[in-house]
Amino acid sequence: MEPAPVAQERRRALEALVGRIVAEVEPLHIEHNEAVWKANVTGDPAHEAESARLDAVLRKIFARPEPFRLLSDALQAGDIADETLLRQVVLLHHSFQAHQIPPETIERMVKIEKALESRFNNFRADLDGARVTDNHLLDVLRLENESARRRRAWEASKQIAREVEGDLLALVRIRNGAARDLGFENYYSMMLVLDELDERELFALLDELERGTRPLFDAYKRELDERLSARFGVAREELRPWHYSDPFFQEAPAAGVDLDACFPGKSLEQLTRSFYHAIGFQIDDLLARADLYEKPGKCQHAFCLSVDNRQDIRVLCNLRPTERWMSTMLHEFGHAVYDQSVDPALPFLLRAPAHTLSTEASAMLFGRLSKSAAWLTHYAGMPKDEAERAAAAVARAIRGQLLVQTRWCLVMCHMERALYRDPSQDLDRLWWDLVERFQGLTRPEGRSGPDWASKIHFSVAPVYYHNYMLGEMMASQLQRHIQRRVLGDGADVWARYVASPEVGEFLQTRLYRTGRLKDWRETLSFATGETLGAAALVEDLAARG
Repeated sequence: MEPAPVAQERRRALEALVGRIVAEVEPLHIEHNEAVWKANVTGDPAHEAESARLDAVLRKIFARPEPFRLLSDALQAGDIADETLLRQVVLLHHSFQAHQIPPETIERMVKIEKALESRFNNFRADLDGARVTDNHLLDVLRLENESARRRRAWEASKQIAREVEGDLLALVRIRNGAARDLGFENYYSMMLVLDELDERELFALLDELERGTRPLFDAYKRELDERLSARFGVAREELRPWHYSDPFFQEAPAAGVDLDACFPGKSLEQLTRSFYHAIGFQIDDLLARADLYEKPGKCQHAFCLSVDNRQDIRVLCNLRPTERWMSTMLHEFGHAVYDQSVDPALPFLLRAPAHTLSTEASAMLFGRLSKSAAWLTHYAGMPKDEAERAAAAVARAIRGQLLVQTRWCLVMCHMERALYRDPSQDLDRLWWDLVERFQGLTRPEGRSGPDWASKIHFSVAPVYYHNYMLGEMMASQLQRHIQRRVLGDGADVWARYVASPEVGEFLQTRLYRTGRLKDWRETLSFATGETLGAAALVEDLAARG
Protein backbone atom coordinates (compact mmCIF):
# COMPACT_ATOMS: atom_id res chain seq x y z
CA MET A 1 0.00 0.00 0.00
CA GLU A 2 1.29 3.45 -0.91
CA PRO A 3 2.07 5.88 1.92
CA ALA A 4 -0.80 8.31 2.58
CA PRO A 5 1.18 11.42 1.49
CA VAL A 6 1.97 9.80 -1.88
CA ALA A 7 -1.68 8.83 -2.46
CA GLN A 8 -2.79 12.32 -1.50
CA GLU A 9 -0.30 13.88 -3.87
CA ARG A 10 -1.52 11.67 -6.73
CA ARG A 11 -5.10 12.66 -5.97
CA ARG A 12 -4.21 16.36 -5.93
CA ALA A 13 -2.41 15.97 -9.26
CA LEU A 14 -5.43 14.21 -10.78
CA GLU A 15 -7.84 16.84 -9.45
CA ALA A 16 -5.58 19.54 -10.94
CA LEU A 17 -5.58 17.75 -14.32
CA VAL A 18 -9.38 17.51 -14.35
CA GLY A 19 -9.60 21.15 -13.28
CA ARG A 20 -7.34 22.32 -16.12
CA ILE A 21 -9.30 20.38 -18.72
CA VAL A 22 -12.65 21.68 -17.47
CA ALA A 23 -11.37 25.27 -17.27
CA GLU A 24 -10.50 25.06 -20.96
CA VAL A 25 -13.50 23.07 -22.14
CA GLU A 26 -16.39 24.69 -20.25
CA PRO A 27 -16.34 28.16 -21.87
CA LEU A 28 -15.83 26.61 -25.32
CA HIS A 29 -18.73 24.22 -24.67
CA ILE A 30 -21.00 27.20 -23.91
CA GLU A 31 -19.82 29.17 -26.95
CA HIS A 32 -20.33 26.15 -29.18
CA ASN A 33 -23.85 25.50 -27.92
CA GLU A 34 -24.74 29.16 -28.40
CA ALA A 35 -23.56 28.97 -32.01
CA VAL A 36 -25.45 25.70 -32.56
CA TRP A 37 -28.63 27.29 -31.23
CA LYS A 38 -28.31 30.36 -33.44
CA ALA A 39 -27.52 28.23 -36.49
CA ASN A 40 -30.63 26.11 -35.96
CA VAL A 41 -32.91 29.07 -35.28
CA THR A 42 -31.72 31.25 -38.17
CA GLY A 43 -30.01 29.01 -40.72
CA ASP A 44 -27.36 31.74 -40.97
CA PRO A 45 -24.16 30.32 -42.52
CA ALA A 46 -22.06 32.50 -40.22
CA HIS A 47 -23.44 30.76 -37.14
CA GLU A 48 -23.05 27.38 -38.82
CA ALA A 49 -19.41 28.16 -39.57
CA GLU A 50 -18.80 29.31 -36.00
CA SER A 51 -20.36 26.17 -34.55
CA ALA A 52 -18.14 24.08 -36.84
CA ARG A 53 -15.03 25.99 -35.80
CA LEU A 54 -15.75 25.60 -32.09
CA ASP A 55 -16.67 21.95 -32.51
CA ALA A 56 -13.29 21.31 -34.11
CA VAL A 57 -11.49 23.23 -31.36
CA LEU A 58 -13.18 21.13 -28.68
CA ARG A 59 -12.44 17.86 -30.44
CA LYS A 60 -8.79 18.80 -30.85
CA ILE A 61 -8.53 19.40 -27.12
CA PHE A 62 -9.73 15.84 -26.58
CA ALA A 63 -7.27 14.62 -29.22
CA ARG A 64 -4.24 15.55 -27.07
CA PRO A 65 -2.30 12.40 -26.19
CA GLU A 66 -0.74 13.49 -22.88
CA PRO A 67 -3.96 14.07 -20.87
CA PHE A 68 -5.30 10.81 -22.29
CA ARG A 69 -2.20 8.97 -21.07
CA LEU A 70 -2.49 10.48 -17.60
CA LEU A 71 -6.20 9.63 -17.35
CA SER A 72 -5.51 6.07 -18.55
CA ASP A 73 -2.74 5.63 -15.98
CA ALA A 74 -5.00 6.89 -13.20
CA LEU A 75 -7.77 4.45 -14.10
CA GLN A 76 -5.33 1.58 -14.50
CA ALA A 77 -3.94 2.23 -11.01
CA GLY A 78 -7.45 1.63 -9.68
CA ASP A 79 -7.06 3.65 -6.49
CA ILE A 80 -9.36 6.65 -7.02
CA ALA A 81 -11.44 6.48 -3.84
CA ASP A 82 -13.49 9.64 -4.33
CA GLU A 83 -16.70 8.84 -6.26
CA THR A 84 -17.06 12.30 -7.76
CA LEU A 85 -13.47 12.45 -8.98
CA LEU A 86 -13.58 8.90 -10.35
CA ARG A 87 -16.72 9.57 -12.36
CA GLN A 88 -15.20 12.70 -13.91
CA VAL A 89 -12.04 10.80 -14.83
CA VAL A 90 -14.06 7.99 -16.43
CA LEU A 91 -16.13 10.41 -18.53
CA LEU A 92 -13.10 12.41 -19.60
CA HIS A 93 -11.27 9.22 -20.53
CA HIS A 94 -14.17 8.23 -22.82
CA SER A 95 -14.07 11.66 -24.50
CA PHE A 96 -10.30 11.60 -25.02
CA GLN A 97 -10.30 8.00 -26.26
CA ALA A 98 -12.85 8.79 -28.96
CA HIS A 99 -10.69 11.62 -30.30
CA GLN A 100 -7.16 10.17 -30.38
CA ILE A 101 -7.03 10.79 -34.12
CA PRO A 102 -5.12 13.29 -36.32
CA PRO A 103 -6.35 16.91 -36.23
CA GLU A 104 -6.81 16.92 -39.99
CA THR A 105 -9.24 13.98 -39.67
CA ILE A 106 -11.21 15.90 -37.09
CA GLU A 107 -11.35 18.89 -39.44
CA ARG A 108 -12.69 16.73 -42.29
CA MET A 109 -15.32 15.12 -40.08
CA VAL A 110 -16.58 18.42 -38.66
CA LYS A 111 -16.70 20.06 -42.09
CA ILE A 112 -18.88 17.29 -43.54
CA GLU A 113 -21.08 17.02 -40.44
CA LYS A 114 -21.88 20.73 -40.40
CA ALA A 115 -22.52 20.79 -44.15
CA LEU A 116 -25.00 17.94 -43.78
CA GLU A 117 -26.74 19.65 -40.87
CA SER A 118 -27.03 22.85 -42.87
CA ARG A 119 -28.56 21.02 -45.84
CA PHE A 120 -31.23 19.44 -43.69
CA ASN A 121 -32.02 22.70 -41.89
CA ASN A 122 -32.39 24.69 -45.10
CA PHE A 123 -34.02 22.03 -47.26
CA ARG A 124 -37.60 22.56 -48.41
CA ALA A 125 -39.12 19.83 -50.58
CA ASP A 126 -40.57 20.49 -54.05
CA LEU A 127 -44.22 19.40 -54.16
CA ASP A 128 -46.12 20.08 -57.36
CA GLY A 129 -43.79 22.95 -58.21
CA ALA A 130 -43.91 24.66 -54.80
CA ARG A 131 -41.30 24.66 -52.03
CA VAL A 132 -42.95 23.33 -48.90
CA THR A 133 -42.05 22.61 -45.28
CA ASP A 134 -42.00 19.27 -43.51
CA ASN A 135 -45.15 20.33 -41.66
CA HIS A 136 -46.89 20.81 -45.01
CA LEU A 137 -45.92 17.33 -46.18
CA LEU A 138 -47.16 15.87 -42.90
CA ASP A 139 -50.47 17.67 -43.36
CA VAL A 140 -50.86 16.11 -46.81
CA LEU A 141 -50.14 12.63 -45.49
CA ARG A 142 -52.51 13.17 -42.59
CA LEU A 143 -55.46 14.72 -44.46
CA GLU A 144 -55.29 14.01 -48.19
CA ASN A 145 -57.47 11.16 -49.52
CA GLU A 146 -56.20 11.07 -53.10
CA SER A 147 -53.52 8.39 -53.39
CA ALA A 148 -51.67 10.08 -56.25
CA ARG A 149 -51.12 13.32 -54.31
CA ARG A 150 -50.17 11.38 -51.18
CA ARG A 151 -47.54 9.56 -53.23
CA ARG A 152 -46.11 12.81 -54.57
CA ALA A 153 -45.87 14.19 -51.00
CA TRP A 154 -44.20 11.02 -49.75
CA GLU A 155 -41.71 11.06 -52.63
CA ALA A 156 -41.02 14.76 -51.98
CA SER A 157 -40.09 13.90 -48.39
CA LYS A 158 -37.27 11.72 -49.76
CA GLN A 159 -35.77 14.33 -52.10
CA ILE A 160 -33.10 15.35 -49.59
CA ALA A 161 -31.66 11.81 -49.68
CA ARG A 162 -29.84 12.13 -53.01
CA GLU A 163 -28.39 15.48 -51.92
CA VAL A 164 -26.81 14.07 -48.78
CA GLU A 165 -26.03 10.43 -49.61
CA GLY A 166 -22.54 10.97 -51.03
CA ASP A 167 -21.27 13.12 -48.17
CA LEU A 168 -22.92 10.88 -45.60
CA LEU A 169 -21.21 7.76 -46.94
CA ALA A 170 -17.89 9.62 -47.08
CA LEU A 171 -18.38 10.61 -43.44
CA VAL A 172 -19.20 7.02 -42.44
CA ARG A 173 -15.95 5.82 -44.02
CA ILE A 174 -13.91 8.54 -42.28
CA ARG A 175 -15.51 7.69 -38.94
CA ASN A 176 -14.86 3.99 -39.46
CA GLY A 177 -11.24 4.62 -40.36
CA ALA A 178 -10.75 6.67 -37.20
CA ALA A 179 -12.39 3.98 -35.08
CA ARG A 180 -10.24 1.22 -36.56
CA ASP A 181 -7.12 3.29 -35.87
CA LEU A 182 -8.23 3.33 -32.22
CA GLY A 183 -8.62 -0.47 -32.14
CA PHE A 184 -12.36 -0.79 -32.69
CA GLU A 185 -14.13 -2.81 -35.37
CA ASN A 186 -16.08 0.22 -36.59
CA TYR A 187 -17.42 3.60 -35.47
CA TYR A 188 -20.78 2.21 -34.37
CA SER A 189 -19.20 -0.32 -32.02
CA MET A 190 -16.77 2.29 -30.68
CA MET A 191 -19.44 4.83 -29.87
CA LEU A 192 -21.50 2.26 -27.98
CA VAL A 193 -18.53 1.24 -25.84
CA LEU A 194 -17.58 4.83 -25.07
CA ASP A 195 -21.21 5.61 -24.26
CA GLU A 196 -21.25 2.83 -21.66
CA LEU A 197 -23.43 0.48 -23.69
CA ASP A 198 -22.71 -3.11 -24.65
CA GLU A 199 -23.59 -3.97 -28.27
CA ARG A 200 -24.61 -7.55 -27.48
CA GLU A 201 -26.72 -6.41 -24.54
CA LEU A 202 -28.36 -3.72 -26.69
CA PHE A 203 -29.38 -6.06 -29.49
CA ALA A 204 -30.48 -8.72 -27.01
CA LEU A 205 -32.86 -6.13 -25.56
CA LEU A 206 -34.04 -5.19 -29.04
CA ASP A 207 -34.60 -8.86 -29.89
CA GLU A 208 -36.58 -9.30 -26.67
CA LEU A 209 -38.68 -6.30 -27.63
CA GLU A 210 -39.17 -7.55 -31.18
CA ARG A 211 -40.48 -10.89 -29.93
CA GLY A 212 -42.71 -9.29 -27.31
CA THR A 213 -44.30 -6.79 -29.68
CA ARG A 214 -44.55 -8.93 -32.83
CA PRO A 215 -48.02 -10.43 -32.17
CA LEU A 216 -49.39 -7.13 -30.88
CA PHE A 217 -48.05 -5.24 -33.88
CA ASP A 218 -49.28 -7.80 -36.40
CA ALA A 219 -52.81 -7.56 -34.99
CA TYR A 220 -52.63 -3.76 -34.96
CA LYS A 221 -51.29 -3.60 -38.52
CA ARG A 222 -54.07 -5.87 -39.86
CA GLU A 223 -56.73 -3.64 -38.33
CA LEU A 224 -54.97 -0.46 -39.51
CA ASP A 225 -54.66 -1.75 -43.07
CA GLU A 226 -58.36 -2.57 -43.15
CA ARG A 227 -59.17 1.02 -42.18
CA LEU A 228 -56.74 2.49 -44.69
CA SER A 229 -58.00 0.20 -47.44
CA ALA A 230 -61.54 1.45 -46.83
CA ARG A 231 -60.46 5.09 -46.59
CA PHE A 232 -58.45 5.16 -49.80
CA GLY A 233 -60.50 2.67 -51.80
CA VAL A 234 -57.63 0.32 -52.54
CA ALA A 235 -57.13 -3.35 -51.75
CA ARG A 236 -55.00 -4.10 -48.69
CA GLU A 237 -52.27 -5.60 -50.85
CA GLU A 238 -52.13 -2.33 -52.83
CA LEU A 239 -51.31 -0.19 -49.77
CA ARG A 240 -47.93 1.49 -50.01
CA PRO A 241 -45.84 3.68 -47.67
CA TRP A 242 -47.60 6.89 -48.75
CA HIS A 243 -50.93 5.59 -47.45
CA TYR A 244 -49.67 5.98 -43.89
CA SER A 245 -49.68 9.32 -42.06
CA ASP A 246 -45.93 9.77 -41.70
CA PRO A 247 -43.11 9.59 -44.28
CA PHE A 248 -41.37 6.84 -42.29
CA PHE A 249 -44.41 5.26 -40.58
CA GLN A 250 -42.91 6.28 -37.26
CA GLU A 251 -46.16 7.95 -36.15
CA ALA A 252 -49.41 6.02 -35.93
CA PRO A 253 -52.38 7.29 -37.96
CA ALA A 254 -55.38 8.54 -35.97
CA ALA A 255 -57.28 5.60 -34.51
CA GLY A 256 -60.97 5.97 -33.81
CA VAL A 257 -60.76 9.39 -32.15
CA ASP A 258 -59.70 12.78 -33.51
CA LEU A 259 -57.30 14.06 -30.88
CA ASP A 260 -56.32 17.01 -33.07
CA ALA A 261 -59.81 18.41 -32.41
CA CYS A 262 -58.74 19.11 -28.81
CA PHE A 263 -56.14 21.72 -29.73
CA PRO A 264 -57.27 24.37 -32.26
CA GLY A 265 -57.54 27.74 -30.55
CA LYS A 266 -55.51 26.59 -27.57
CA SER A 267 -52.00 27.65 -26.57
CA LEU A 268 -49.76 24.62 -26.47
CA GLU A 269 -47.37 26.72 -24.40
CA GLN A 270 -50.01 27.32 -21.73
CA LEU A 271 -51.06 23.68 -21.67
CA THR A 272 -47.42 22.68 -21.22
CA ARG A 273 -46.95 25.23 -18.42
CA SER A 274 -50.12 24.11 -16.61
CA PHE A 275 -49.19 20.44 -16.71
CA TYR A 276 -45.62 20.79 -15.55
CA HIS A 277 -46.64 23.21 -12.81
CA ALA A 278 -49.21 20.71 -11.52
CA ILE A 279 -46.65 17.94 -11.15
CA GLY A 280 -44.11 20.17 -9.45
CA PHE A 281 -41.98 21.94 -12.08
CA GLN A 282 -41.70 25.67 -12.74
CA ILE A 283 -40.97 26.16 -16.45
CA ASP A 284 -41.72 29.84 -17.09
CA ASP A 285 -38.02 30.56 -17.62
CA LEU A 286 -37.73 27.58 -19.97
CA LEU A 287 -40.65 28.83 -22.04
CA ALA A 288 -39.18 32.33 -22.13
CA ARG A 289 -35.97 31.02 -23.70
CA ALA A 290 -37.71 28.67 -26.16
CA ASP A 291 -38.16 29.27 -29.91
CA LEU A 292 -41.41 27.54 -30.77
CA TYR A 293 -42.77 28.65 -34.16
CA GLU A 294 -41.84 28.24 -37.82
CA LYS A 295 -39.63 30.75 -39.61
CA PRO A 296 -37.51 30.75 -42.79
CA GLY A 297 -34.18 28.96 -42.45
CA LYS A 298 -35.05 27.49 -39.08
CA CYS A 299 -34.52 23.81 -38.32
CA GLN A 300 -37.85 22.08 -38.95
CA HIS A 301 -37.46 19.50 -36.22
CA ALA A 302 -37.48 19.81 -32.41
CA PHE A 303 -34.85 19.51 -29.70
CA CYS A 304 -33.81 20.64 -26.24
CA LEU A 305 -30.35 22.09 -25.63
CA SER A 306 -28.71 22.76 -22.27
CA VAL A 307 -26.32 25.53 -23.26
CA ASP A 308 -24.25 25.73 -20.09
CA ASN A 309 -24.98 22.60 -18.01
CA ARG A 310 -26.74 24.95 -15.59
CA GLN A 311 -30.00 26.80 -16.14
CA ASP A 312 -29.66 28.14 -19.70
CA ILE A 313 -31.88 25.45 -21.24
CA ARG A 314 -33.60 26.04 -24.58
CA VAL A 315 -36.30 24.20 -26.52
CA LEU A 316 -36.84 24.50 -30.26
CA CYS A 317 -40.14 23.50 -31.89
CA ASN A 318 -42.28 24.43 -34.91
CA LEU A 319 -45.69 24.41 -33.29
CA ARG A 320 -49.06 23.90 -34.88
CA PRO A 321 -52.24 23.18 -32.88
CA THR A 322 -52.15 19.40 -33.30
CA GLU A 323 -51.79 16.43 -30.99
CA ARG A 324 -48.46 15.62 -32.62
CA TRP A 325 -46.99 18.97 -31.64
CA MET A 326 -48.58 18.79 -28.18
CA SER A 327 -46.79 15.50 -27.70
CA THR A 328 -43.56 17.07 -28.96
CA MET A 329 -43.87 19.95 -26.48
CA LEU A 330 -44.39 17.57 -23.57
CA HIS A 331 -41.47 15.48 -24.83
CA GLU A 332 -38.98 18.31 -25.24
CA PHE A 333 -39.86 19.87 -21.90
CA GLY A 334 -39.38 16.41 -20.39
CA HIS A 335 -35.76 16.83 -21.40
CA ALA A 336 -35.73 20.39 -20.09
CA VAL A 337 -37.04 19.65 -16.59
CA TYR A 338 -34.43 16.89 -16.25
CA ASP A 339 -31.66 19.35 -17.11
CA GLN A 340 -33.23 21.94 -14.81
CA SER A 341 -33.35 19.54 -11.86
CA VAL A 342 -29.75 18.29 -11.87
CA ASP A 343 -27.98 19.27 -8.65
CA PRO A 344 -26.24 22.60 -9.43
CA ALA A 345 -23.56 21.81 -6.84
CA LEU A 346 -22.21 18.98 -9.01
CA PRO A 347 -19.05 19.65 -11.04
CA PHE A 348 -19.50 20.80 -14.64
CA LEU A 349 -18.87 17.37 -16.16
CA LEU A 350 -21.59 15.79 -14.01
CA ARG A 351 -24.26 18.48 -14.42
CA ALA A 352 -26.14 16.60 -17.13
CA PRO A 353 -28.50 13.60 -17.37
CA ALA A 354 -27.03 10.23 -16.43
CA HIS A 355 -27.21 9.11 -20.05
CA THR A 356 -28.99 9.92 -23.28
CA LEU A 357 -31.37 7.01 -22.70
CA SER A 358 -32.34 8.36 -19.27
CA THR A 359 -33.23 11.82 -20.57
CA GLU A 360 -35.10 10.18 -23.46
CA ALA A 361 -37.01 8.16 -20.86
CA SER A 362 -38.03 11.38 -19.13
CA ALA A 363 -39.11 12.95 -22.42
CA MET A 364 -41.08 9.89 -23.52
CA LEU A 365 -42.73 9.50 -20.14
CA PHE A 366 -44.37 12.89 -20.70
CA GLY A 367 -44.68 12.86 -24.50
CA ARG A 368 -47.08 9.92 -24.25
CA LEU A 369 -49.58 11.93 -22.23
CA SER A 370 -51.07 13.87 -25.16
CA LYS A 371 -52.91 10.62 -25.93
CA SER A 372 -53.96 9.99 -22.33
CA ALA A 373 -57.68 10.42 -21.57
CA ALA A 374 -56.81 11.68 -18.08
CA TRP A 375 -54.42 14.31 -19.45
CA LEU A 376 -56.76 15.38 -22.25
CA THR A 377 -59.61 15.84 -19.76
CA HIS A 378 -57.54 17.71 -17.21
CA TYR A 379 -55.60 20.01 -19.56
CA ALA A 380 -56.97 20.01 -23.12
CA GLY A 381 -60.59 20.42 -22.09
CA MET A 382 -61.96 17.18 -23.50
CA PRO A 383 -65.34 16.76 -21.76
CA LYS A 384 -65.22 14.02 -19.14
CA ASP A 385 -68.12 12.06 -20.62
CA GLU A 386 -66.53 12.29 -24.05
CA ALA A 387 -63.21 11.18 -22.61
CA GLU A 388 -64.87 8.23 -20.91
CA ARG A 389 -66.59 7.24 -24.16
CA ALA A 390 -63.33 7.67 -26.02
CA ALA A 391 -61.20 5.96 -23.36
CA ALA A 392 -60.90 2.69 -25.25
CA ALA A 393 -60.05 4.46 -28.50
CA VAL A 394 -57.49 6.66 -26.72
CA ALA A 395 -55.91 3.60 -25.11
CA ARG A 396 -55.69 2.00 -28.54
CA ALA A 397 -54.16 5.21 -29.90
CA ILE A 398 -51.42 5.10 -27.24
CA ARG A 399 -50.78 1.44 -27.91
CA GLY A 400 -50.77 2.04 -31.65
CA GLN A 401 -48.25 4.85 -31.34
CA LEU A 402 -45.93 2.86 -29.08
CA LEU A 403 -46.14 -0.18 -31.35
CA VAL A 404 -45.47 1.84 -34.48
CA GLN A 405 -42.62 3.70 -32.82
CA THR A 406 -41.11 0.46 -31.53
CA ARG A 407 -41.11 -1.22 -34.93
CA TRP A 408 -39.68 1.92 -36.54
CA CYS A 409 -36.87 2.08 -33.99
CA LEU A 410 -35.98 -1.52 -34.78
CA VAL A 411 -35.55 -0.52 -38.43
CA MET A 412 -33.28 2.38 -37.51
CA CYS A 413 -31.12 0.46 -35.06
CA HIS A 414 -30.51 -2.47 -37.39
CA MET A 415 -29.94 -0.16 -40.37
CA GLU A 416 -27.37 2.01 -38.63
CA ARG A 417 -25.40 -0.95 -37.31
CA ALA A 418 -25.36 -2.45 -40.81
CA LEU A 419 -24.37 0.91 -42.35
CA TYR A 420 -21.20 1.09 -40.26
CA ARG A 421 -20.41 -2.61 -40.58
CA ASP A 422 -20.37 -2.37 -44.39
CA PRO A 423 -21.15 0.98 -46.06
CA SER A 424 -20.40 -0.53 -49.50
CA GLN A 425 -23.31 -3.01 -49.41
CA ASP A 426 -26.63 -2.39 -51.18
CA LEU A 427 -28.00 -0.07 -48.52
CA ASP A 428 -31.05 0.94 -50.57
CA ARG A 429 -32.22 -2.67 -50.75
CA LEU A 430 -31.31 -3.39 -47.15
CA TRP A 431 -33.44 -0.43 -46.03
CA TRP A 432 -36.57 -1.81 -47.65
CA ASP A 433 -35.77 -5.33 -46.43
CA LEU A 434 -35.78 -3.98 -42.86
CA VAL A 435 -38.89 -1.85 -43.42
CA GLU A 436 -40.77 -4.90 -44.69
CA ARG A 437 -39.44 -7.12 -41.89
CA PHE A 438 -40.16 -4.85 -38.93
CA GLN A 439 -42.91 -2.50 -40.14
CA GLY A 440 -44.80 -4.69 -42.57
CA LEU A 441 -44.81 -2.08 -45.34
CA THR A 442 -44.60 -3.01 -49.01
CA ARG A 443 -41.75 -1.36 -50.91
CA PRO A 444 -42.82 0.66 -53.96
CA GLU A 445 -42.39 -1.25 -57.19
CA GLY A 446 -39.41 -0.20 -59.28
CA ARG A 447 -38.22 2.40 -56.79
CA SER A 448 -34.50 2.87 -56.47
CA GLY A 449 -32.65 5.43 -54.44
CA PRO A 450 -31.21 6.10 -50.99
CA ASP A 451 -34.52 6.61 -49.18
CA TRP A 452 -32.79 5.67 -45.92
CA ALA A 453 -30.55 8.76 -46.15
CA SER A 454 -33.54 11.10 -45.91
CA LYS A 455 -33.71 10.34 -42.18
CA ILE A 456 -31.81 13.20 -40.55
CA HIS A 457 -30.41 11.15 -37.67
CA PHE A 458 -27.98 9.20 -39.85
CA SER A 459 -26.32 12.52 -40.73
CA VAL A 460 -26.53 14.68 -37.62
CA ALA A 461 -27.09 12.29 -34.69
CA PRO A 462 -24.98 9.16 -35.31
CA VAL A 463 -25.27 6.12 -33.06
CA TYR A 464 -28.12 7.77 -31.17
CA TYR A 465 -31.41 6.21 -32.26
CA HIS A 466 -31.24 3.18 -29.97
CA ASN A 467 -31.58 5.60 -27.05
CA TYR A 468 -35.16 6.31 -28.10
CA MET A 469 -36.05 2.66 -27.77
CA LEU A 470 -34.13 2.11 -24.55
CA GLY A 471 -35.75 5.30 -23.31
CA GLU A 472 -39.22 3.89 -24.03
CA MET A 473 -38.37 0.78 -22.03
CA MET A 474 -37.11 2.86 -19.13
CA ALA A 475 -40.12 5.21 -19.36
CA SER A 476 -42.48 2.25 -18.98
CA GLN A 477 -40.55 1.05 -15.94
CA LEU A 478 -40.70 4.54 -14.41
CA GLN A 479 -44.42 4.85 -15.18
CA ARG A 480 -45.16 1.49 -13.59
CA HIS A 481 -43.07 2.31 -10.51
CA ILE A 482 -44.65 5.74 -10.02
CA GLN A 483 -48.19 4.48 -10.40
CA ARG A 484 -47.74 1.41 -8.22
CA ARG A 485 -45.17 2.45 -5.63
CA VAL A 486 -45.37 6.24 -5.43
CA LEU A 487 -49.09 6.83 -6.01
CA GLY A 488 -50.36 3.52 -4.63
CA ASP A 489 -52.32 2.48 -7.74
CA GLY A 490 -56.15 2.56 -7.53
CA ALA A 491 -58.99 3.31 -9.92
CA ASP A 492 -58.08 6.99 -10.15
CA VAL A 493 -54.34 6.50 -10.51
CA TRP A 494 -54.17 8.05 -13.98
CA ALA A 495 -55.98 11.19 -12.81
CA ARG A 496 -53.45 11.53 -9.99
CA TYR A 497 -50.54 10.62 -12.24
CA VAL A 498 -51.12 13.61 -14.54
CA ALA A 499 -51.68 16.17 -11.77
CA SER A 500 -49.79 15.14 -8.63
CA PRO A 501 -46.66 16.96 -7.38
CA GLU A 502 -45.55 13.58 -6.00
CA VAL A 503 -44.67 12.64 -9.58
CA GLY A 504 -42.27 15.55 -9.95
CA GLU A 505 -40.83 15.06 -6.48
CA PHE A 506 -40.05 11.41 -7.20
CA LEU A 507 -38.38 12.21 -10.53
CA GLN A 508 -36.38 15.08 -9.09
CA THR A 509 -35.08 13.17 -6.08
CA ARG A 510 -34.70 9.66 -7.50
CA LEU A 511 -33.80 10.22 -11.16
CA TYR A 512 -32.80 13.75 -12.06
CA ARG A 513 -30.82 15.22 -9.19
CA THR A 514 -27.76 12.98 -9.29
CA GLY A 515 -26.97 13.96 -12.89
CA ARG A 516 -24.04 11.96 -14.28
CA LEU A 517 -22.61 11.12 -10.86
CA LYS A 518 -23.91 7.58 -11.36
CA ASP A 519 -23.99 5.70 -14.64
CA TRP A 520 -27.35 4.91 -16.25
CA ARG A 521 -27.61 1.43 -14.76
CA GLU A 522 -27.06 2.71 -11.22
CA THR A 523 -29.46 5.60 -11.88
CA LEU A 524 -32.28 3.29 -12.99
CA SER A 525 -31.66 0.93 -10.08
CA PHE A 526 -31.69 3.86 -7.63
CA ALA A 527 -35.00 5.10 -9.08
CA THR A 528 -36.91 1.83 -9.46
CA GLY A 529 -34.81 -1.01 -8.02
CA GLU A 530 -34.82 -2.66 -11.45
CA THR A 531 -32.50 -3.39 -14.34
CA LEU A 532 -33.49 -2.35 -17.86
CA GLY A 533 -35.78 -4.73 -19.72
CA ALA A 534 -38.62 -4.87 -22.23
CA ALA A 535 -41.22 -6.47 -19.94
CA ALA A 536 -42.79 -3.25 -18.59
CA LEU A 537 -43.25 -1.81 -22.08
CA VAL A 538 -44.75 -5.02 -23.47
CA GLU A 539 -47.00 -5.29 -20.39
CA ASP A 540 -48.18 -1.71 -20.89
CA LEU A 541 -48.92 -2.34 -24.56
CA ALA A 542 -50.84 -5.55 -23.86
CA ALA A 543 -52.94 -3.81 -21.17
CA ARG A 544 -54.18 -1.22 -23.66
CA GLY A 545 -55.86 -3.74 -25.93
